[in-house]
Amino acid sequence: MRLAGSLLLSFALPAVLALSISDALAARREQVVLMQGNVAGKQIVETAADGSVQVEYHYTDRGRGDRSKTRWRLNADGTLADYSGSGNDYLLNPFEERYRVDAGRASWKNPSEQGEKALSAPAFFLPLQAAPEIGGTLARALLRAPERKLAILPAGEARIETLGEHEVIGKNGPVKLTLQRVSGLNFTPQSLWLHADGSTAATLYASGWFAVIDAELQDALPKLLELQERSDAAWGAQLAQRLTHPAQGPLLIRNARVFDPRDLSASAGTSVLIEGERIVRVAPDAQLKAPAGAEIVDARGRFLMPGLWDVHKHYSSIEDGALDIAAGVTSARDVANNFDTFPERVKRFEAGTEVGPRVMMAGFIDGPGPYAGPTKMLVDTPEEAIKAVDFYADRGYMQIKTYSSLKPELFPLIADRAHARGLRVSGHVPAFMSARQFIEAGADELQHFLFVELNFMYPRVQDTRTKARLTEVGEHAHEFPPSKPEVREFVDFLKRHHTVLDPTMALAEDLYGGDPDAKTPPGLRGVAERFPPQAQRNLSWGALKPPHGKEEAYQQALPTMLQLLKAVHEAGVTILPGTDALAGYMLHAELEVYSRAGIPNAEVLRLATLTPAQVMGVDKDRGVIAPGKLADLVLIDGDPLADMRDIRKVDLVFKGGKRFDPAEIEQALGIVPRKQAAASPSAL
Repeated sequence: MRLAGSLLLSFALPAVLALSISDALAARREQVVLMQGNVAGKQIVETAADGSVQVEYHYTDRGRGDRSKTRWRLNADGTLADYSGSGNDYLLNPFEERYRVDAGRASWKNPSEQGEKALSAPAFFLPLQAAPEIGGTLARALLRAPERKLAILPAGEARIETLGEHEVIGKNGPVKLTLQRVSGLNFTPQSLWLHADGSTAATLYASGWFAVIDAELQDALPKLLELQERSDAAWGAQLAQRLTHPAQGPLLIRNARVFDPRDLSASAGTSVLIEGERIVRVAPDAQLKAPAGAEIVDARGRFLMPGLWDVHKHYSSIEDGALDIAAGVTSARDVANNFDTFPERVKRFEAGTEVGPRVMMAGFIDGPGPYAGPTKMLVDTPEEAIKAVDFYADRGYMQIKTYSSLKPELFPLIADRAHARGLRVSGHVPAFMSARQFIEAGADELQHFLFVELNFMYPRVQDTRTKARLTEVGEHAHEFPPSKPEVREFVDFLKRHHTVLDPTMALAEDLYGGDPDAKTPPGLRGVAERFPPQAQRNLSWGALKPPHGKEEAYQQALPTMLQLLKAVHEAGVTILPGTDALAGYMLHAELEVYSRAGIPNAEVLRLATLTPAQVMGVDKDRGVIAPGKLADLVLIDGDPLADMRDIRKVDLVFKGGKRFDPAEIEQALGIVPRKQAAASPSAL
């Protein structure tokens, strides 16, 4: 999961306190960067006598992470007069960014954007690769603006509201803070905590996974997170009430072309009767009479299929669940999250007080060290490893996911304990192990196709905790086509061990088939243009820049991986579609990649519906449109059996018989609905 500085802007650019704002904030302020409560970096903000601001910001996340020095001056209205920044992005690519206003004309340039605009009214430029403090600067400008809103450059508009004042206990005693919410910059509003003088106290991203907070307030982080989560939950409940449409009696879907992943058939002229949350009958239209008082949906011959699965999620932003439902994802597996807060969110999904799919949870375990993953569950001894498994098992988790810094000798203990508790086991292959050794030690599943490729590079490449696990694949994947004997032997090994793969191929396409200077990953082209302007700016995980002389090898990496993906599928190895990226829409991209790799479309749809339900042990209730199953359905205005790109044409979604309109969800999230964009390109 990426938590880069550029993504911090897309998670949240919060607003400032509606109190009197001090123009002269403290000359030097220092904040700590925390990832799951572990110190990962620092932000130092210095304000000079002339009012100019300089910020040094850095954090380290598994050998990656942002590092920048930025400087800006303000106009009298609090907007940026000029801005300059340099450093490296999350994947350590260097960047420079500039902005200035000259004679009423704003101009800007960064690695993926260049533009200018005449200003007839105040506007705030949001740097693409900014330190979190820029959010506080925006907030102070918003408070001074008429109606507390401002035009945003390169595009958009931001607004602010005050949610309430709270007192927390800092290291030096009680501190009064105000929770603020800004909207207009992303799919959903986001929050920020401020001191009485307007200075930023804390910014909590991704349900507390990532936090930038005054060192004095570190002990108050759990309380701040609780208050912010409560506020977000209330906002989500209001959204769910507007977007969820339960039937008032039986629900009958008529004249549908129903896809059955069991035999890969698609039966036209079919009706599906739903009562409550379950399907009660599926039959030809002529054989199914509408019950008295039934609500009838005319499918008009459209393609009706079981709800989609995404097995590689990290639910963070408020919009993630709604984006999934809008895309037809009705079931999911989260493979690492904040165990203090996430189970409550899953309960909200289940209760319908937040829009989202049915979510199964995998517990995240890593070992301590400089490359440790963002979790508090770090184990270093057999006793700690066993205790961690029991912790998750006791709380209803269905799987354990291990990570790269785990000691190899601890993994068999974790696998055995997990299996004894009825949990599946998967993960990144720990450093200094091969994928073969990982599987032999008890792994049921591999996350990321990268680790299949890295198996062929072992023992030359052993330390996979760093960016090397990405770059080595870029340089050498082309050396391991499926025709190579050692590759065929390993595919047979995977089949014999019934190993499941969660390949995240759309993410691999972004890494090896994307443009390092582009904002939009390949899988979102043609879709991202409908997103809110600021949300469009930070969608790419980050394409890798090939080292000099390695360009051809990098170009061949993705095509060779796709050949191997097809060979793995044809050999009978189970593949589960997952994203590890933007909710909903990237699952469509994942399925399109499978299709382009040569996997037949009907089989791709089975992989996205029935296969995950079988692997997760919930096929009694999910995966097929049949009597007795949960009414989790997707109505497609196209034919994904003929063209997988049609999987994006989602017209209606049903979760437990409750109807959701994707166009309505998209409008609520600031997205131009698909049909509106097609009918009127000027709406984009």
